[in-house]
Formats: sequence, C-alpha cells, structure tokens
Amino acid sequence: MTAQGYTVLRVLAGGRLPLRRLHAERLGPGADEALVHFARTASPGLYRATWSGSALTATPRGPSRLREGQPGRFVPSPFIGTVGRFPKPAPPSPYDAVRVEGVVSLLTSADGHELYEACVAGLVAWDGGFVLSPENVPAVASVAERAIVERLAPRRATLRAESSWPLLLVNAAVGTCAPALPGRLPFPAEARARLDALLQSEDV
Repeated sequence: MTAQGYTVLRVLAGGRLPLRRLHAERLGPGADEALVHFARTASPGLYRATWSGSALTATPRGPSRLREGQPGRFVPSPFIGTVGRFPKPAPPSPYDAVRVEGVVSLLTSADGHELYEACVAGLVAWDGGFVLSPENVPAVASVAERAIVERLAPRRATLRAESSWPLLLVNAAVGTCAPALPGRLPFPAEARARLDALLQSEDV
C-alpha cells in the first residue's frame, strides 16, 4: 500500500513525542493513535516515519545534520519554479544534491538574494517579532513552521540573504539551531527560548 505521508520525528524520554498532532496530520488520517502507541514503546531518538493509511512504519535514523554554530552557504533552491509549501519528500529527494556534511545550505532564489528555507530545516528571523518567509516561496510544509504560525503569531516577509536580522534554523528533529552567518545579529535569548519550548511541546 502506498504511503500517504512521511515525516521525521523525535521521541523523548518517557514516551514524549513533541508536535505529535502536527506529525499525525502530516502523515494522514488515522495516524495519531498509531503515533501515540509508537512513542510509548520507542527508545528516545530520531525516526523516519511513513503511514500507509492503516499502519505506521518507523525506522531509526542517525543524528541530525544540524549543529549549533555550523557554517552556512547560500545555494539556489532545487525547487525553484515550485509555488508555495509542499509535502516533505522522503529520501532520496532533490535536497540530497544540496546537502554537504558539516555545512548547512540556505536555499535561495535564483539570484541568491531571497532566502526560502534550509536544506534540512525551516527558517525563522527576528525583527522585534518572529518572521517567516512568504507562503508562496518553495519550501517544505514544515511541522515546526506550522507550530510557530499557530502559537506565536509571526508575520510573513521576504528574508534577505544580505540582512542583519537574527536567523534560526527550525525543525521537529532538533528544535532550534543558530548557524554561523557573518553579519547576522544574535537571536534574542528570550525569543529563542519561546521557540524551543514550543518545539518540545506535546500540546501542539
């Protein structure tokens, strides 16, 4: 049976599964109960999960590629020409071509001036409030981004590669991660703590 959805999730000690509802909605109808059962019996760690419509398949995956303070590079998105958010693709995918060990690729418009997302994460900036990229740019329909939209009232604006705005990488596997990008201001600690608390919450 063909999988309806794919996600990467993080199980914590005690069977906690942050952002469970959003993962279940990404996977497809009926997945929530299976996720609850899986989390209760799984060892803490990161997992790739697919849902067939009646059965959940979850396999352990290695550590996240994200590391605090890792260098970033700017690379045109492999999805230029796609309009708006799209379902997270299971590997192999076009993202494989822009991933480099130890470096995070920030995916841009063809001219390199506008940031869309990262190769393994969404982006959130800060200009006195949380800022996400416009809904019409090509990017994965991120579980982390959706949680931010639901709970933290961000605004949408073009994220410029040349900007000094603080910038964080966000995903469900790690939470938040600050890349080393010259010219960027540090993300405010209190605002980052709000993001981390949200992305570790089961109540989303």
